[in-house]
Order: sequence, then structure tokens, then C-alpha cells
Amino acid sequence: MRTAADVIVVGARCAGAATALLLARAGHDVLLLDRATFPSDTLSTHVIARSGMVQLHRWGLLDAVVASGAPPIRQVEFTTAAGFMSRAIKDRYGVDFLLAPRRFELDQILLEAARAAGVTVHTGVSVDDVLRDDRGRVVGVQAHSDGRRHELHARYVVGADGLGSRIARAVEAPLTIVRPGSGAAHYAYYTGDWAAIEHFLADDVFAGVFPTHAGEACIWACTAEHLACTYRKQSGRTGNALTGILADAAPSLAARLDESARRSPVRGMLRMPNHFRQASGSGWALVGDAGYHRDAVTGHGISDAFRDAELLADALDAALRDPDCETGSFTAYAIERDRMARDVFEITSELATYPPQGRFLELQKQLAVAIDAMASELGARSLPRAVTVAA
Repeated sequence: MRTAADVIVVGARCAGAATALLLARAGHDVLLLDRATFPSDTLSTHVIARSGMVQLHRWGLLDAVVASGAPPIRQVEFTTAAGFMSRAIKDRYGVDFLLAPRRFELDQILLEAARAAGVTVHTGVSVDDVLRDDRGRVVGVQAHSDGRRHELHARYVVGADGLGSRIARAVEAPLTIVRPGSGAAHYAYYTGDWAAIEHFLADDVFAGVFPTHAGEACIWACTAEHLACTYRKQSGRTGNALTGILADAAPSLAARLDESARRSPVRGMLRMPNHFRQASGSGWALVGDAGYHRDAVTGHGISDAFRDAELLADALDAALRDPDCETGSFTAYAIERDRMARDVFEITSELATYPPQGRFLELQKQLAVAIDAMASELGARSLPRAVTVAA
């Protein structure tokens, strides 16, 4: 294993692979590590909001995701006690559809794009700790694979290793903004005729359909945690909690779900945290869920990861080209990350309390405006130098 690089990125999924890709395209030497092997699955909300779609388009990867079999979604539907609404996805910022790909497809596409850009990728490698110099600056990582230990050195270490980030723990990155985490989510995959993104709103429940690969859809339900625990207790098995929630809160959807068409176990998460961590420090930075996490009720995790990857790649590119810029570049990254994430974060935090349906719908409208503003801003950004964007 090569033992030195400009940047070591720990975590090779959406946030990490995208950060590594953009840095390599800008001409930097990047080592990308992950304890998993690929292709492989992970917990995910699947849907890519317009802001994330704009970035895939700008990076020249949107066609590859579609070619992998992710169906373009051009219609969004909303069912509430007040009635049914449907709208077409408008053509804005070069994008007129949405995607909800399986993560073993999306992550692999990003990883292969990073490799093609010159990133050195090592999977099946677990990072144990960071390395520091005599001033306390992070200068690399300690890792192991196949019974062997490695010391890998870099000018910067990026933690893109998810909510339970070992890098965040190793550098003791503090939480800077925290909101209560009281939401839960369950989902499974079903075959069927799934043409649109569908949403169903009931008291304390927000459920829906995200069409994905292989003629399947991710069928999901987000709820208040106490309600999820009640259904889990009643069913006796997590696998039946989703069925019970949908039967009570979205009966029209439940009626379309034949258990023989379920293609996966039900997966879920309770008490999803809502917080920001310190974004960077001496020789290190965090990106994606490692640095910022929010409840799944808004399904914005992939798009958040793409946004922050681009912001961090800009900051690292500047610092690598001119070390005197490091403090200013990292400060700008933290400010921009927090500013661009804040509206969606606050909306998500309130939605995760499951307010009355009228307020929930008002917040959904605010979310659409915030995502559109983010897509507009991201579409106008310049990518790091030396990046070639597909026509």
C-alpha cells in the first residue's frame, strides 16, 4: 500500500468518493480508504434532490447513473387528508427529472469515476486513529487490513466515514449545533409498478415511494420515535412495523403492497440525530454525515453529501496550492457549509417533530424553496481548477 499522498479520504461512499474525485480532477494526489468492499449497500434515503442532481450533471456523472438502470422520475405525488396533488418535475438548472438510485450502484459509479480521475483506492481497510506531529497537527492515519498495520501520511486527512465517524472521534470534533433527535424511519424494497415519487401524510407519519433500480421501489415510513417503538412492540418484529404503520397511516399504499413482492428485510433507525460538528481543524476536515447529520424525513442526505464534498474540495484545493491559505480556506468551508445547510437543517428539525398537518405542509413548501435556491447557487459555482466537465 502506498504510504503517502496529498490527501487521505477515509470513507469511499457519496461524500468521500465525490471529494476525492474533485480533488483528483484538480490535479491532487488522493488516497481513498474504506473498510467496506464495493459494490455494497448502506442505509440510505435514496432520493437525490434537485441540488444533488445539478451536481451530478456538472460533474459529468448523471448519464452514468441513469445508464445503471435508475429510472428517471418526472412526477411527484402528495396524498393528505385534504386530498391528492400531483406535479411534474420542471426543467431547471439543466435537470428535468429526479433519481433515487440504490446505493450499491451510485457509490460504485462515484468510486470508479474517482479511480478514473487518478485516485488510489483501497477497500477492506479499517482506520484506527490519526497520526499527529509534535505540534499536534494531523498528518495521516493508522490503519489495518488483512492482519497488517499501516501508517499512511498526508498533508490533510478527510473524515467521510459517516455518522459514527472514527476520524471525528479521533480529532475530538465537537458538536456546534444540536437539535433534538426524536424521529425514526423504516423502509424495504418492493417490486411493482412505480412511476412517481409518492408521499403520504398522516398524523405523526410521513410515508412514501421512491422508484429505484430493477423495477423496485423503496417503500418507507418516517415517524415520531415513540410511534415507531409502539409499532415495533405490537408487531414483535421490526419487519412488520413498516406494514403496520402503512396500514394505519397510508392504507391506499398498503393495499398495493403484496408481501410476496417484498425483496428485502425491513431496515430502520431510531432517534436520528440533528447536529453539526466542527468542520475542520489542523490537518483535518469532515464531510458528509461525519460532519453534519439530519433526520431522514426530508431525504436530503445524498444531496447534502454532494454539496459539502464540493465545498471541501474547493477549500482543500486552495490550501494545497498555497499553504498560507489554509486557515482562510477552512474557515470559509465551515461558514459556507453551515450557511448552505442551515435552512434545510432547521426545516428538517421541525418536520421531525411531526407538527400538525397544516404546518407540516407549509414546511414542505419551504423545503422546496430552499432546495431550489441551493440548486441555483450550486449550478453557478466554479469547479476546482483543472476539472473537465462533460458537455
